[in-house]
Amino acid sequence: MEGRKIRRIAIYGKGGIGKSTISANISAAMSKMGLKVLQIGCDPKSDSTKLLLNGRNLRTILDMYDESSIENVVVRGNLGVLCAECGGPRPGTGCAGRGIIAAFEMLESEKVVERYAPDVIIYDVLGDVVCGGFAMPIRNGYAKDVFIVSSGEMMSLYAAHNISIAVNDMRDLGYAKLGGIIQNSKNIKREDRLVDDAAREIGVEVVYRVPRDGCVQTCEGLGLTVVEHLPDSEQARHYTRLAETIIERTVGVEGGMRFAR
Repeated sequence: MEGRKIRRIAIYGKGGIGKSTISANISAAMSKMGLKVLQIGCDPKSDSTKLLLNGRNLRTILDMYDESSIENVVVRGNLGVLCAECGGPRPGTGCAGRGIIAAFEMLESEKVVERYAPDVIIYDVLGDVVCGGFAMPIRNGYAKDVFIVSSGEMMSLYAAHNISIAVNDMRDLGYAKLGGIIQNSKNIKREDRLVDDAAREIGVEVVYRVPRDGCVQTCEGLGLTVVEHLPDSEQARHYTRLAETIIERTVGVEGGMRFAR
């Protein structure tokens, strides 16, 4: 992997805000651009990659933790996107954050990045609580650039503020930097202004506004991304432009799973 440049992008956001839909669609769009993409779901629900796998759930890294190899934990999904899910403990039986830490340690020990040689890694991360485990993608060089998905709803903007604090604190240690906010529109009153005001307070740009469109739910019902199922739709063009914007705003870094200590 020496000398290879890999874009390492973390997509954070409050649960239910649509970050997994955003992540899967930009992964699909980047793959159609000719990039090799690895999407890693970092949410105990383990549903980040469903739209890239015709709606099916992957066996998670934690499910295979006690096995000798994770050969089957990375699956090639639709449009060639490589898919993996960290997973988490059964509800009430353990800490989801610690589960992510264990999954990342296994990904590194098995040299997954070296084995699959992606051009882009997208970490799809739950951002309701930025504890040590859920902050793992922005620590120790796993991700280089962080984008926050938010709407104009109060709780999603509150989560965006907390995520920004964590990222900026860790940036001082040489870790990931905050690239901006992706607005996943809910069509609430004065939404653009609310998101703009929050971005100004955080000190970042709104890098893209994804409009609300019923075709997203239609495609999700089929277990597919809009980019794959409705490639000529206006919504697919929005996801493609968002993917292009992210590529323009990020720079590849060298190395395997970690590039900084």
